[in-house]
Amino acid sequence: MTASHIDYTIRYAIDPATAAHMDTDALRANFHIGDLFRQGRISLTYTHYDRMVVGGAMPVDEPLALETIRPTGTSHFLDRRELIAVNIGGAGRIELRGESFRLEPRDMVYAGLGEEVTFSSEDPTAPAKFYLLSAPAHRALPSRHIRIGDAKRLDLGSAATSNERSIFQFIHPEGVKTCQLVVGMTQLAPGSVWNTMPCHVHDRRMEAYLYFDLADGARVLHLMGEPAETRHIVMAKDEAVLSPPWSIHSGCGTSSYAFIWAMAGDNVDYTDVDMVPMEALR
Repeated sequence: MTASHIDYTIRYAIDPATAAHMDTDALRANFHIGDLFRQGRISLTYTHYDRMVVGGAMPVDEPLALETIRPTGTSHFLDRRELIAVNIGGAGRIELRGESFRLEPRDMVYAGLGEEVTFSSEDPTAPAKFYLLSAPAHRALPSRHIRIGDAKRLDLGSAATSNERSIFQFIHPEGVKTCQLVVGMTQLAPGSVWNTMPCHVHDRRMEAYLYFDLADGARVLHLMGEPAETRHIVMAKDEAVLSPPWSIHSGCGTSSYAFIWAMAGDNVDYTDVDMVPMEALR
């Protein structure tokens, strides 16, 4: 039975021909994920894209335990899964079996198969906001605390093309090992608004974006769809969007912002992408 502090929804996989005929409401109902962070709650979206779970936990006065939900079909949430939690709020703490990690903003914890996880905030007036990503796992790997300073940093783009940005790879071949999850963060420089352009697809892996570090009135136009049949979804801060393997994933904001990207699928090769020429976009 699902715990009283956990809510979940299910998203089924959508093929590109169906998505091409969707209006705005249908696109948002199938790909947009809002209302992730609610005080004293854990909110989960179980997807049928590589069985990825996307969620948010916002503990305030009491710790929140990550308990099972019916779609996993297991007695405990991580019986057959792994998890990455990234903190985008105030300082918080993640408790595992016998381990305790303090997370500053933009730190993350990897929890391996079989772990039990509890989230808490240090200051209820400035609560932590843990962005949660989980995928099926085939073996138990060591749980790890990864600080933003530990991430592999790549500086890309330029001010001239409005896409000057820093990519922070939390999971990479020389660092923490996972079964499926590949997670990182991109921070755009002031004045830059474009992400992942020129764009790409990777039909061996799905992806999810969480946009944050935005002002209340700012928005990002997230681009999705097949290269010759693109669509857009308007995103506010702390909202996520699902990207199927057949879809591009790019965006342009009304100001600079940050986003967390996460993938699951056939491999963990960051460079395994199929680039899309600009002239192919429609």
